[in-house]
Amino acid sequence: MTAPPRLSVVIPAFNEAIRLPPYLDEVVGFLEGRGEPYEVVVADDGSTDGTAAAVRALAERHPVVRLLPLGRNRGKGAAVRAGMLAAAGAARLFTDADGATPIAELKRLEPALASGADIVIGSRVLLDPAVAVRTRRHRVAAGRVFNWLVARLGLRGVADSQCGFKLFTAAAAEALFGALETAGFAFDVELLLRAQATGYRIVEVPVNWADQPGSKVGVLRSGPGMVVQILRARRRIGRR
Repeated sequence: MTAPPRLSVVIPAFNEAIRLPPYLDEVVGFLEGRGEPYEVVVADDGSTDGTAAAVRALAERHPVVRLLPLGRNRGKGAAVRAGMLAAAGAARLFTDADGATPIAELKRLEPALASGADIVIGSRVLLDPAVAVRTRRHRVAAGRVFNWLVARLGLRGVADSQCGFKLFTAAAAEALFGALETAGFAFDVELLLRAQATGYRIVEVPVNWADQPGSKVGVLRSGPGMVVQILRARRRIGRR
């Protein structure tokens, strides 16, 4: 009988036929070297390119990789939610398909989870001489403004809510993603607001990160909608 996975890695993907395959290879190569049972769940958010075919091709060589098709494009939050709830690992990581955060950074997050944290989030803002963050200046400025605004809207003590590299215990993942309602890019903020309201222990850890071309999130394009999503999430959580 196959042992249940100790770790699930969930990757949301929308039209990632170019960027996803090399990162999937990186993820599988790293996890194979650890000698522990794992799974990789790719939540395909209604891609219209070759994303699904690329995942199926890798899954033929590595059965631990599986495709979770959502059928239509619902948004990043909906894709991560579906993947995390379909996962079976005792620990569950979601990471972005562009590979901006190398999968090896998981080693920075795991000690905090082992020490009792419920959620460990990668940070591009916290300073650490052992890590490097390579990004464009306008994205740094936009990130600072967004994080300042998020703090004003109620998320305290989190320097970087939007880094797409977050690790959860199974219990925290099932409770938080089961309640998640934000389908768009602001889903991280709703998750963390819910986690703080519930009393989950959140630890933030600096990680290596490199800006990748082809980002689907733009300050002017996505920012206003994300603020609206956060306001709605805050009202929902406040009522409950």
